[in-house]
Amino acid sequence: MLAATLAAVRHEQGRHLGKMETLGFELRKEASLIALTDEVVKSSAIEGEHLDAEEVRSSIARKLGLDVAGLPEPGREVEGIVEMMLDATQNFAAPLTKGRLFDWHAALFPTGRSGMGRIAVGAWRTGERGPMQVVSGPVGREKVHFEAPAADRLETEMNSFLEWFNAPSKTDSVLKAAIAHFWFVTVHPFEDGNGRIARAISDMVLSQADGTKERFYSMSSGIETERREYYRQLEGAQRGDLDITKWLVWFLGCLDRTIEAADQMLSGVIHKAKLWQRINPNPVNDRQRKVINQMLDDFKGHLTTSKYAKLAKCSSDTALRDIRELVVQGIIVKNLGGGRSTSYRLVEPDEVPR
Repeated sequence: MLAATLAAVRHEQGRHLGKMETLGFELRKEASLIALTDEVVKSSAIEGEHLDAEEVRSSIARKLGLDVAGLPEPGREVEGIVEMMLDATQNFAAPLTKGRLFDWHAALFPTGRSGMGRIAVGAWRTGERGPMQVVSGPVGREKVHFEAPAADRLETEMNSFLEWFNAPSKTDSVLKAAIAHFWFVTVHPFEDGNGRIARAISDMVLSQADGTKERFYSMSSGIETERREYYRQLEGAQRGDLDITKWLVWFLGCLDRTIEAADQMLSGVIHKAKLWQRINPNPVNDRQRKVINQMLDDFKGHLTTSKYAKLAKCSSDTALRDIRELVVQGIIVKNLGGGRSTSYRLVEPDEVPR
């Protein structure tokens, strides 16, 4: 059962990476930037922390030397988690050490605090606060999933984990990513941030499996979509015996669904590139460019004159004039209906000529 599931996931993984290899450099950069942004945002969302996606994109773009025009200045919290994720995925061939984990933890908590409380940063947790419990849910309605090993066992437990992680292994890298995730989050060596670091470790191993520093899918996006089942599978494996087969099967299935979703993202990237290829010979103004990018990224519903005016911060007359120019250029098309219900949409991929 596990062998067949692993083979299927590996096939999809190879097929997806093969698609990426056929793309040009600029498209690969855009796809990787989207995947990395999703990874950082969704990994925090799993823990109930909501980061500004534009700040995350800005931070990643700056660190990778990509265009940051129009993007906001990222805050310290965003910079820290981005630094951790890029170190995990860009330097995937380097050993995972105690010092590296401490650096990741310090990057996650630059102020030395988790929420309002001060925590030990860049160090294993101590036993001063009692047993470490793995919980989920909002304050006051937490659910205890697991009680981690006592603090006085951490040095031994983590030495064993790091020795296994860095040693040559015949275990398939995708299975290793699942095992490493489970092992680390079960030991739970830090006071906070264990889930995000466990997912960074998974991404590190998946980067090893892909053999590239570029990320074209976000495992945390898949986990966040299935968050309830994620915690259920972790809890079931942690409370059971040493057989974690069910966890491995779920992890592989989640990765398969994640790659499928990444294929859809890739279609959007290609559509965006085709559209801009059509636009570039007849450049649009800054207002039009801003609205087009909004429609390409995460636009709800259809475009109307009032929506355009609000997005572009212009008058209704200017909005209508801009829209008419875009219709003439074949960038947007008018939907059926008229009068006050007049709306527009971007052309579909098969409507964009080669």
